[in-house]
This record gives sequence, C-alpha cells and structure tokens, in this order.
Amino acid sequence: MLFYSIALLGSPLEPLTYHSVDCLSAGREVDVTLSNRLQQGVVIEECEKPEFTTQPIGMTRSFFYTDAQIQCAQFMSEYYGCSLGEALNLYVPYSIEIEPIRKEISLSSINVILSESQVKALDFIRSHPVSLLFGDTGAGKSEIYMRRMDEILSEGKRALLLLPEISLTPQMESRFREHFGDAVVLWHSKMTPKQKKVTLEKIYNGEAHIIVGPRSALFLPIADLGLIVVDEEHDESYKSSSRPRYNARDMAVYLGSLLKIPVVLGSATPSLGSYAKYPFFRLRGGFYESKRTFVFEPSLEALTPSIDRIIMGNFTDGHQGIVFIPTRANFKYTVCESCGYHVECPFCSVGMSQHKNSRALKCHYCNYTEVLPKICPKCQSGALRTARLGTAEAVEHFSRLSETLRVQQFDRDIITTQNKLIKVLEAFNRHEIDLLVGTQMLSKGHDYHDIALAVVMGLDNLLSQSDYRAREKALSLLVQIAGRSGRKQNATVFVQSFNEHFFREYLEDYEKFLIDELRIRNGRYPPTKKLARLLYAHKNGVKAKAAMEEAVVQLQRIDTVQIVGFGASAIERIADKYRFQILLRSDKSTDLIRAIKHVKSSMMEIDMDPIEFT
Repeated sequence: MLFYSIALLGSPLEPLTYHSVDCLSAGREVDVTLSNRLQQGVVIEECEKPEFTTQPIGMTRSFFYTDAQIQCAQFMSEYYGCSLGEALNLYVPYSIEIEPIRKEISLSSINVILSESQVKALDFIRSHPVSLLFGDTGAGKSEIYMRRMDEILSEGKRALLLLPEISLTPQMESRFREHFGDAVVLWHSKMTPKQKKVTLEKIYNGEAHIIVGPRSALFLPIADLGLIVVDEEHDESYKSSSRPRYNARDMAVYLGSLLKIPVVLGSATPSLGSYAKYPFFRLRGGFYESKRTFVFEPSLEALTPSIDRIIMGNFTDGHQGIVFIPTRANFKYTVCESCGYHVECPFCSVGMSQHKNSRALKCHYCNYTEVLPKICPKCQSGALRTARLGTAEAVEHFSRLSETLRVQQFDRDIITTQNKLIKVLEAFNRHEIDLLVGTQMLSKGHDYHDIALAVVMGLDNLLSQSDYRAREKALSLLVQIAGRSGRKQNATVFVQSFNEHFFREYLEDYEKFLIDELRIRNGRYPPTKKLARLLYAHKNGVKAKAAMEEAVVQLQRIDTVQIVGFGASAIERIADKYRFQILLRSDKSTDLIRAIKHVKSSMMEIDMDPIEFT
C-alpha cells in the first residue's frame, strides 16, 4: 500500500492523505472522496503511512500538473495565504492523451520594421531576464513584442501575451494575426465551452504558438514556453479581487524565473514598483507627429457649457471624440431632499446606482436590484434627487446637443459581450459613431484612429481617495486616456480639475513623477515597504469585529510588523456581511507572512500587496 498527499482542487483544506495500490507520479490528477462526496485532487508527493485510517484513491485521470505549475501554486499558497488546492484550481492541467506536434508556421509577408530606438529597445529586452519597456503611447511597443516573438518562435518555443482585460484582446489579436496568422489563439472567460475546448486542443497539440489573453491565460498548459509579455503591466486588472488574491504580473515574473525564460513588462505609465525594481528602457515619442493640447477647467464633475462647446466644435470640424466619466449608469446616488435619506443597498453600505433604461436601482457591489422608487422610503416625500453623473446620463445629454451627433455609451452596462465590444470599436473606426462616452474601458489601449478630442472628468475624485496610490492612479489614467487621442492628427485634451498644477508638472514627463513619488513614499509605502490587508467578514458584525480585535492584540506583540490602521472597512457591509480590516506594514514580506500565520483564522481573508482599501 502506498500513501500520498493529495491537494483537493478548489478546497480551502490543506492536502490530505489517501492510499493506493498503484504507484502514482507527483502532479497526477485523481478522484478521491471526502465526506462521501467525489472530489478531484492532485498528487503532491508520496508520504509515510499515517496513524489514522485513510480512504483509497479512486480513478486516475488523464491529466497532470507539471513541476513548474505545482511550484508556482505552492508559492502562491505561501505568499498569498490560500490553500494549495485553491491555487492549483487556477491552472489548466496538461493532457496525457494528446501528443504535441511540431508544426512549422509561415509568417506574414508584412514585415515589422523597427525604428532605431525600437531596435535599441529590442536589444535591451534581449539582454535582461526581466525588463520593463517604458514606452510612450503610440511609440510602438507592440512591434517590439512581435519581433521578439519572431525570435522565440524560430527557436521552436512559444510565447504568451498577457493583457489586463478581455476588452483589449480583439484589436491586439487582429494585429498579431496579421503577422503570425493561425499561430495565434485567444483565451478569456467569455469564451463558450466549445471555443475553450478547441483552443485547448490547439495549445495541447502545439498548433498554437502565440497565446493572447488576460490574467487567466497565465495558467494554461503551454509546453515549450519561451517568452512572457505582460502588456499594460500597471493595470489593476492583473490583481485578483477574490481568493487567491494574486497579482498575475508578479506571478508571471515568478514563472519566468522558474522556467528560466525572459519576461517583458510594458507600459506608458509603469507602476512605481516595476519602475523601481526592474531594469527599463525608455522608449519616447510615437509614430505620429501630431501634438496634444491640454485645456483645464477648474470645476467639479459636471457637464458644463465649456464641454458642450468643445464637443460640438470638434464634431463640426468632422472629428471624433471620447468622454471619460468615472461612474457608469445614470447617477451614482439617490438622495431625498426633504429628509436627507440616502438610498442604500440593503445588503451593502453603499449607494445604489440609477439605471433608467431598466427603471431600477442597482448595487454595483453585490448586484442587488430594486425598482426605481418614486417616493422616499423613509419620509414618503417625492423630493428624490440624484447625484454623481454617470455615463448613461451623459449620453442622453450629449445626444440632445444635436440630432446628427451620434453618441455611444462605452461601459460594462452596454459592452457585455466580446461581440458587442468588437462591433462598437469597428463602428467607431468606420466613423459611424462620433462620440464615445465611457468609463475606464476607454483607457485600456484601444487603437482609435481619428480622435481629436478627449474630455476627462472626475480626476479630482480619484486624487481625494484615501489610497497612497491616488496620485499615481489619477495621473496614469489621464496619460492613458490622453494617449487614445492625437494618433494621426493634433488633438485637444479637456480636463475638469482643480489640480492643474499637479497634472501639468508631470504630463510631459511621467518618469519625473515616478522619481518624485518614489522619494515621497520612501520608508512609508511600497515599493520600499511591504503591505498586507487582513479582512474579516461575517453576517454577525460583532463576531467579525471581535476576531479583528483579537488579532490586533496579538499583532501588537510582534515587533517586525507595524499596524498602520484597523477598524471597520470603508464600505462596512457587502453582500450582507459586515467587514473589518487591519492594514499591516513591514520591511520584508517574510515578516508579514510569519505574523499573519500567527493570527490566522477561518474568518480572515489575506490580501498581500493590496491595491484596494474599501
């Protein structure tokens, strides 16, 4: 009889011991039972016979996890504070039944021609195991990626291109297919089961040489992987907001070190952590000789006559424009003018957003929806008003400016599928849409051809957030949105903000901002310090608070970590659970991990390197 340590896929439990008469290799996927329920597990290692009675291992499946996948999962389990089974559940295993084939690919006759500075950038990323391509918008980072991939493919290896969101993939896929043809495959969560099956078969059998997708693509079974590119590496979408709370950019770097393959990070506004940690090449300028003029209006977030005039002037001149608004839907809050009652979600301590088309109020945290009220639920007054402008309301407003102005909403309420995204972008590039009004989707690297105006609202709300990265997030967002305009002609960027001095100081020199910000954060916040957030959530608020307070007492005795703050979360209740948190700071992540293990409880959620604090 042989005994094995088995990690249960998706389970928060630590690996359990089972027995088998067969000799099983580490990484093999098997069926086991737990409390009379069939579960899938992964063989981690052979172990000694325990003192207790063990259950037998059932069927051995035709899938396996490689040593690199298991090592990455073990690192994720240790660093991000999840179980090994939860970490392994992110990965797609390799198939024993499908033999990879060597298939030659024929590249397009369209040659990728690099400028002198791009050639220098290519030489730079060749010479470093991890490198940061710090390139202005329109400077040609994609062409450098493709040339490096050409070299990797010529060595008989494959490449992975990570993008922060699904919304970025259609145009990038199209660009890469022009050069690499059918060697490119796309992977993302919106694919149908059939599409995923076809794509996986191509990955298994070796037909797929270039794999493009968001963070989940990092966990695909790509044999002979020779290069990982993380585009828009600064984007928060690489950080998972649910357990395990990993950062795909950092896991890509870790996987690259395990496999001894190069990793390239790219961004026009790199994160301060990457800028400080990795060697970088500064790629300045762009392919187009147009220029952008920045115009600031000191105003609160509102649709002003100045915005109307500049939009209509741009439209009259025959150009397209984009408008950024941080809030989707019609309005963010509904308030009673008689008694001040704030219409909140019954399960979350946040205001409900108004969606006129569906005549409903919706919570953007738990998705609870209720009928749009006509009178105040508290005082029965009909004096309900709305606050915080949303994209839908802005679309209605701009549509009234001119009967011929074609306005399109561009956010998650409208762009719900990949096909809708593709159709809107294609219609915009065919000049069937004059004005796109959207949220941060507008900043996500889409290639807009003829934008001569970008209107940016709500930046001061970002700057005022209680987040040590508020300045970085606001400036990066402005640079990214401005970069969507002026690709082939001069453009105006109209910014509503009372902080013109701050933005103007760094708009033309983002590296100066990074240098200054590094000095400001030194000794207080990342990248010179490590942070961890411990989140306690329970339907009984008293229990959650007591668990937090007990942990605070224990953590105060550990001199290698500092408690930055603790108490109720900024959004105290989500999905009918009360939330409390502790923010920890230390010089070393190892000290944080040791301290967290000391206070670990079933009620506690661990968020290493947090990027949200609500």
